[in-house]
Amino acid sequence: MIICCGEALIDMVPVVSESGQASFAPLVGGAIFNTAIGLGRLGVPVGMLSGISNDLFGEQLCQELSNSKVDTSYLVRSNAPTTLAFVSLNDGHASYTFYDENSAGRSVYIDDVPNLSTSKSVNTPCTALYFGGISLINEPAADAYCAIAQKYAADMVIILDPNIRTSFITNDQAYRERLQNIIAVADIIKVSDEDLDWLVGSSGAEAEQVSVLRGQSKAIVVVTKGADGATAYLGSDETVHQPVPKVTVVDTVGAGDTFNAGFMAKLANQNLMSKAALAAVTPAQLSASLAFAATVAGINVSRQGANPPWLSEL
Repeated sequence: MIICCGEALIDMVPVVSESGQASFAPLVGGAIFNTAIGLGRLGVPVGMLSGISNDLFGEQLCQELSNSKVDTSYLVRSNAPTTLAFVSLNDGHASYTFYDENSAGRSVYIDDVPNLSTSKSVNTPCTALYFGGISLINEPAADAYCAIAQKYAADMVIILDPNIRTSFITNDQAYRERLQNIIAVADIIKVSDEDLDWLVGSSGAEAEQVSVLRGQSKAIVVVTKGADGATAYLGSDETVHQPVPKVTVVDTVGAGDTFNAGFMAKLANQNLMSKAALAAVTPAQLSASLAFAATVAGINVSRQGANPPWLSEL
């Protein structure tokens, strides 16, 4: 089982009502949530660890997790409100304004988290933990997720997609230090080219940036570049590039999250979701994972909102 650790929220997406007035539709979302439901719909055993409200939006989130075959037994429930993200679309590209103060998602402490080494299902032991998104920005939840990554790094695959939202960062230094602590123990790091520039600076070639980001580790680094596709850097410094399929883009909400779900799903289906297997991963195996991820993400961007495809749609 892969456990996705981080935010679940409501995307308030702009729509036009039947009367012609501009309004917002409450759609389930959040970077980590989107990846969790993407994995569930692709048939991968997956659980979600997140702070979820008992309010009506929290119930909406829980229902969609269950509908998408995601194990909800790791959720931390509370009466704090659900985080809301108001979405602004410009030519199909999304930007966000977050309302997160004192939210259920932010109010997760390390003592709230169950023992992840003991699977809730005997037949699906936990082998990987996925982190990222805005849940790594604000305390106390951000520190709790960082501590979880460090605690289980010796035995579980650690996967990170920081998915940086600069407008949401309140303490740049603390955030960078927290990300660096997770990067230091990560087996797979996925970043956009914009994330990479923010993390290590925009000077130098991409391969040099990746080297700085990786540091002394042999982590697999995947850099996504929008219409220019994605490139994976193996620990051996070999590279694999994957172009994106040609699709009509409706919007990009959840595109990167769905890409991550496809990438991890294909790794899992190739029996590569272990530290030993990833250390010996081949370019061909990574290429297959990138191609599947691109296909899955292509379906998501062809329809409104974060709506990862089911396996039966592929």
